[in-house]
Amino acid sequence: MSRRKIFHLSLIAFLGFSLSCGSAHDSDEYYVFIAANLQVPYWKTAGAGFTNAAAQMKVRSDFEGPQTYDPNAEKEAFDRAVQKKATGILLGVTDPAVLRDSIDKAIAAGIPVVTIDSDAPASKRLFFIGTNNYQAGFTGGQRLAQELHGKGNVVVFTMPGQPNLQDRLHGYKEALARTPDIKITRVVDIQGDPRIAFDTTTEIIGKEKDKVDAFVCLEAQSGKEVASVLNSYHVTGKTVIAMDTDAETLDWIKKGAIAATIAQKPYTMAFVGLQMLDGLHHHRPASLEEDWSKDSYAPIPAFVDTGSDLIDKSNVDAFLQVGKNLSATQ
Repeated sequence: MSRRKIFHLSLIAFLGFSLSCGSAHDSDEYYVFIAANLQVPYWKTAGAGFTNAAAQMKVRSDFEGPQTYDPNAEKEAFDRAVQKKATGILLGVTDPAVLRDSIDKAIAAGIPVVTIDSDAPASKRLFFIGTNNYQAGFTGGQRLAQELHGKGNVVVFTMPGQPNLQDRLHGYKEALARTPDIKITRVVDIQGDPRIAFDTTTEIIGKEKDKVDAFVCLEAQSGKEVASVLNSYHVTGKTVIAMDTDAETLDWIKKGAIAATIAQKPYTMAFVGLQMLDGLHHHRPASLEEDWSKDSYAPIPAFVDTGSDLIDKSNVDAFLQVGKNLSATQ
């Protein structure tokens, strides 16, 4: 049996424990999801997954976090959840260096912490749930090479401090290594502010000497900003590869301004995250502080891959329809 199949069977068994405990919940169970930026549609979708899981399991929950990209404010929200003695905390990491001590203190206090979307691997968090970000970047890089026909200059928008975005950029670079005539000429740190992507794109297209053929957006906010600028200035012939599936990004795909985007599963991350926190509560490991990733017989996984997909004009309508069907059944 393959290692991948063994992992999936182990995960199913773990989730089975959680789901079988539906009758064992009590009023003391209280789970908190701390997200990176509550105003971003991506995190709102994740919050819906967390809230719906809590409703199904009949446990108390809160969805907290800053209203903008603010690692220090996120740390404060996390610390408040610890002070309230949450049963378990799900955390979408902004800056792992800022959050590391708080995560470790929560674990020391006996509160399980699971990270989603972006990880804090140097902390004592129990495990990570999210996208295989290297693979997401590799997929994006393959599509970029196809769009550019093997040649062109590329600008990348990212936030270098986030491990998930570092992994995506690594994936892009590995994919583009096969086409040496495609060069990443500039990497821009948007610092959590989509206006930087807007302003930088405006600056680039205003300089004929800066020949840029494509824009790669490694996070959710910049793709639609780039597409908006190109559309406003009637610039054609540029390739944009985006990340995630908020309504504006999908609309720009339908209009042809964005070639493709990589769809993650934030709803699934948070839904499964709460189930797994509940499982940790009812079937607590021998120690929360042990590094289970180095144990071949660990009772918990090191990483749960929730998958990703590439969305373009060929499947965007089908993707939107699935989302409508899901909303209608909730």
